[in-house]
Amino acid sequence: MAGAPESPDTAPPPVDVHDATADNTLTPDTGEKKDKPRDSKGWDGKLRLNKSTSGDESPVARLKSDTEGESEDDGPPPDQLAADEDLLDDVPADEDEIDLVHLRISSIPALKLERFEKLRRLCLRQNQIQDVELPDQFAPTLTELDLYDNLISHIRGLDAFTQLEILDFSFNKIKHIKRIGHLTKLRDLFFVQNKISTIENLEGLTNLRQIELGANRIREIQNLDTLTGLEQLWLGKNKITELKGLSNLTNLKILSIQSNRLTSMSGISGLTSLEELYVSHNAITDTTGLENNANLQIIDISSNPIEHLTNIKHLSKLEEFWASNCKLGSFEEIEQELGPLKELQTVYFEGNPLQRRQPALYRNKVKLAVPHVKQIDATFVRAT
Repeated sequence: MAGAPESPDTAPPPVDVHDATADNTLTPDTGEKKDKPRDSKGWDGKLRLNKSTSGDESPVARLKSDTEGESEDDGPPPDQLAADEDLLDDVPADEDEIDLVHLRISSIPALKLERFEKLRRLCLRQNQIQDVELPDQFAPTLTELDLYDNLISHIRGLDAFTQLEILDFSFNKIKHIKRIGHLTKLRDLFFVQNKISTIENLEGLTNLRQIELGANRIREIQNLDTLTGLEQLWLGKNKITELKGLSNLTNLKILSIQSNRLTSMSGISGLTSLEELYVSHNAITDTTGLENNANLQIIDISSNPIEHLTNIKHLSKLEEFWASNCKLGSFEEIEQELGPLKELQTVYFEGNPLQRRQPALYRNKVKLAVPHVKQIDATFVRAT
């Protein structure tokens, strides 16, 4: 999972994607393997583009503080409008991609986008947009709309944009998923860090392959039964207590539900295509419930009160096993459950009683229990 080591037996430390005990600001995964957490303590919201930040304050916090106290009906100041109007003066009308990131844009109409009738991708990340007011001229061609990190409270203005395949409303102020049910070509849908409490109005979006709803207020997995083609579901940092409502998602390959309120892994037996399971930072007490998930390649159960390792040895395709900061104390259980798994390359057990009791002997004992692994915690195993 990590890159090449800096020395023969030491890899660079894993990147901390998000400490669940810290604030809600997410930082992108900068590791070599995209879309996978690089640290077992990290929340897994996959941010696809880096934020252009400066200083310690996040763009979200900065934009909110800049606009605090303003009415949603107040228009942008005159000097702001003038600046917006000039941004695209030198861009040819046949341009098919426009990126306007972190420019304090507050009005889409002020950009005068009507002349870009071939526009395929529009990125307006990290601005101060409150209303989605897009001209219909490029509705027949627009396939990707990125409004990540703005001030949007309500989804409106997308009636004509039926060709959209990628839609990103992450880091806004949206409470309800509405007015996107007609966007039946959507493949990737992002609502990370909003105020959503219910998964709703997605039933007709049967072409969806990826949904990201991390860092919201969701308590229940529901209304996904028709999305049988879904391959990735990201629900980290919500308030979910049970793994239910997933039985129809037989094509699901990645399930991330870190930093929730789960007490068990039961409820995923029907997910026979599942390859990656991330359930760290919950209240799970055992590793039962994986009997039918024979295609699992990565499991992250870190930061759960799990005392015993069981029900793992049948997962013959397992490559990475993350179990840091649990309550595991037996090297014998590690040998029994993980020793037979010949595809296993990486294990994490730091922060467990078995590591804290005899830290000087810990790595050697893990190597004896699982002799074929190539990485233990953040360090590569020295070749012998």
